[in-house]
Amino acid sequence: MLLNHKSKVGTLIWYFGGLLVLLGCCYMSSVIGVLRRSLGSMASSYVSGTHSMAFVTVPNMDVGKKLAHGIVRGRLAACVNIIPSVTSVYEWERKVNEDSELILMIKTSSEKIPDLSKYVRENHPYDCAEVISAKIEDGNEPYLKWIGDTVNKPVVPAKGDDK
Repeated sequence: MLLNHKSKVGTLIWYFGGLLVLLGCCYMSSVIGVLRRSLGSMASSYVSGTHSMAFVTVPNMDVGKKLAHGIVRGRLAACVNIIPSVTSVYEWERKVNEDSELILMIKTSSEKIPDLSKYVRENHPYDCAEVISAKIEDGNEPYLKWIGDTVNKPVVPAKGDDK
């Protein structure tokens, strides 16, 4: 009987010991994960919100290209993607409309958004041009650095045609 009791106690000690080791590993894994993320973000030099994405709808490719070239040439953005074939449903002048449009996805510095909006208002064929933006929280750091470097270079001179 005493021998049987000792083996049960030994089994319980091994069981609880194993459980403690397992819990310790899980806890340490969590601690290591937090440390890794903290140290990784400390190494990042990008400040959240420094750059923004702006979106502008246009009626056709010619208008999209003309705006895109002017925006990039004027260093209002580093890049403009022209996304074709979207359908916009909207209310305008008390009437629901549906039009085929394109979207300009514009990557720029957040501080350039007011100048970008002004440029689009002055060069867009719509009475009320859409210019909406969202700050970029995070991303590929070399790409984000490229955006900042590009929009801070001198304006690119026009070649005589505005494509």
